[in-house]
Order: sequence, then C-alpha cells, then structure tokens
Amino acid sequence: MTDDHAFRVIVADTTQTVRDIIAAQGVSGVTAKNLAELVTATILVRETMAPTYRVQGIVKGAGGKGNLVGDAFPDGGTRGLAQIPAGSQIALGPGALMQMMRSLPNGSVQQGIVDIDESGGFAESLMKYLQESEQVISCAALGILFGKDGDRDGKIVAAGGYVVQLLPEAERGLHAVMTARLEDFPSIGDFLSREGFGAKLLLDEIAYAMPHTMTEASTVRFACRCSEASLLGAIASLGRSEIESLVQQGESIEVQCDYCHKDYVIAPERLRSLLDAS
Repeated sequence: MTDDHAFRVIVADTTQTVRDIIAAQGVSGVTAKNLAELVTATILVRETMAPTYRVQGIVKGAGGKGNLVGDAFPDGGTRGLAQIPAGSQIALGPGALMQMMRSLPNGSVQQGIVDIDESGGFAESLMKYLQESEQVISCAALGILFGKDGDRDGKIVAAGGYVVQLLPEAERGLHAVMTARLEDFPSIGDFLSREGFGAKLLLDEIAYAMPHTMTEASTVRFACRCSEASLLGAIASLGRSEIESLVQQGESIEVQCDYCHKDYVIAPERLRSLLDAS
C-alpha cells in the first residue's frame, strides 16, 4: 500500500501454478492461454477482495460451448478445469461470460457476472467485475508468455498479473498521477519476457518512486482438494437405497478427479461400510 493510503497494489507471479494446472488438464493453444489467465484473475480477486475465502472464477464460452474454472483457496492452493468439446477450443466474444463466486463461512455465496469483450480480454472483464460487483475502481493486467512454439504447444515461460486499486483516501491529483503512469506503463508482456520475472519486479515498477509499505506476501501453488474421504462423503449423500443398489452389483466404483486426474477405486466392502455407519 502506498504510504499516503491512496492505492493498493496486488501483484502475482503464477508461472508454476498455471504450468502445473495446464499440464494436469492436458490443454494447449487458446484454451491453455485462457485457462491460465482465468486462474491468474481468480487468484488476484481472492487476494484483493477475499484473502480468507475460497474464490471460484468461471468462464462460459460463447454459444455455450465449453467452460473454464479457476478455484483458489485461502491457503494458496489453486486448481483449474477445462471442459470443452473434444478437438475444439473455447470461444470468447459475444455471449461469453465471466463469473466470480466467493464462498462465505455461513455457506452462502456472493457472485458477480460480467460479459467478456474479446478485444479487451480477461483483464478488462476483471476490471469491470471489480467495479460493478465489488464497487472497486481499479486497473488490472494479465499475461501469459509461451515458449518457442507460441501459444500452441509451447511451455509457459512466465505468467502473472496485477491489480492497482484506488482507495477512498486518494486525492484527485494522486489519482491523475497513477492513471498517467499506468497509461504509459509497459505491457505485462514486456515484464514476462524479462529475465528474473517475478512479483517483486512488477511491484517495484508499478510503485516506482512512490513511498509504499509491503503489507503481506503469500504463496500460490497448484493443489487439488480431492481425496478418498471426500469421494466417500459424496457417495454417502446418495441415500441408503442407492448405496444398497451399488453394493448388490458387487463391483468396485472407479472415479477419476476432473482437476488432477487422480484415479480412485472404491471396493464394495467400503460401500458396505457406509451402510453399516448409517
């Protein structure tokens, strides 16, 4: 935060996180780029507006073709999901939507939905969401840099983004100074391509010559929440008659996690134990 309490700056280096998510989902091309940007946007929303809550970002493709999910938790664990028709890429443009959902301790969900302008991309949609749903005036940038194969099958070299939030204490003159600085600010791609890219590099450049205080630093990483216990809990919610039917079939249940593709095998004896417990 700037020492005059005019601005908050939230920066994120999501390189390794999105690398692991893209690898787990097995996507490439435009879908890989869009999923990486959505995950980065979701992390920034959580860190900006709800660091102690789970935040999910969902993109619905134009024409209802395909969905992307970014899922960020308070401990920094983050995962992503790409649900698209085989052999296709998710499309943005007219009809595409971005939804941000924040899970609250009482079980309720706060959410906001904005259109995705293909020309402005996720960064513009993120700013629109922050202004319309959170009443926060901000400037945001998101970027993904791929290796020698461009945005097709190349490895992600760097990924990250930032949010600059205007605080109520900001005077009009200070607002004008920051606005002018960001208008002339190099593109996020310029920073991603620099050797030694990281969150500190972004922060130092954005807040250059502006006295500021680092208020918090946290780590983000790819982490799935799946487990055999959670799977058994989901099966237990089916109801006794349905579980009895599964037991009578005498076959193991095989389930694969959509997020990390880990395989689970639930033997009939484990299903029978659910009946005994109930």
